[in-house]
Amino acid sequence: MTLARRLLKQALFVASAVSVAISANARADELVVSAAASLTNAFKAVSEVFEQQHPGTKVLLNFGASDVLMQQIVKGAPADVFASADQKAMDKAVAEKVIVPASRKDFAANSLVLIVPTDSHFTPTSLNDLASASVKRVAYGDPASVPIGRYAQGALQAAGVWDAVSAKAVLASNVRQSLDYVSRGEVDAGFAFSTDAAIMPDKVKVAMNVPTQTPVTYPIAQVEGSRHAADAQAFINFVLSPAGQSVLARYGFKPAH
Repeated sequence: MTLARRLLKQALFVASAVSVAISANARADELVVSAAASLTNAFKAVSEVFEQQHPGTKVLLNFGASDVLMQQIVKGAPADVFASADQKAMDKAVAEKVIVPASRKDFAANSLVLIVPTDSHFTPTSLNDLASASVKRVAYGDPASVPIGRYAQGALQAAGVWDAVSAKAVLASNVRQSLDYVSRGEVDAGFAFSTDAAIMPDKVKVAMNVPTQTPVTYPIAQVEGSRHAADAQAFINFVLSPAGQSVLARYGFKPAH
């Protein structure tokens, strides 16, 4: 079994365990929003404003790698809204018939960056620099289950250095773990979204902006069979509204279009 497959299997095992935990924690009157890890700070703020405007609704947030969240929903974990960090994860949710296709909307955009520890003397100016023998470890999400990993793989393949860099990979279970590896100096460099890099300006610095093969866009959708369909749609509408978009902008997210 390859390392990537082993990690995916572990991620799915965790997904199953988390499904049980969510089921135990979710109350019948709570709106469960499963969202990509990179949305953690922004969606906490979005939910606070949403709850103020909808006093009868309590939002329970569940964050993780997009594909893992999707697998939790497939396995029956309670969820009313799903927000992923790339289109592929949402496409998988459509294929599994766990979201309402007509409710799917793109609500934010982001960008891929290469980060290094703040005190690092490594100053890459191109992805080719990651192939240098002096670079020992590079962090990014597992492409099998984490959007940041898929974006990073596409960029590295386009640069012709995927084989060289993947041999040095330290695979993260989500983008925030990739950020943590870099912030603690456990790797020479890592891939993250610009919004994630911005939350640790004292520990990481952006070495370069990385062009991606596909735009970094975030879709959101109502989960099929939601017990709170009206509230789920209201949350999606709020995220798409000027007020919701204003909150997202404060955390560095750009409009989807």
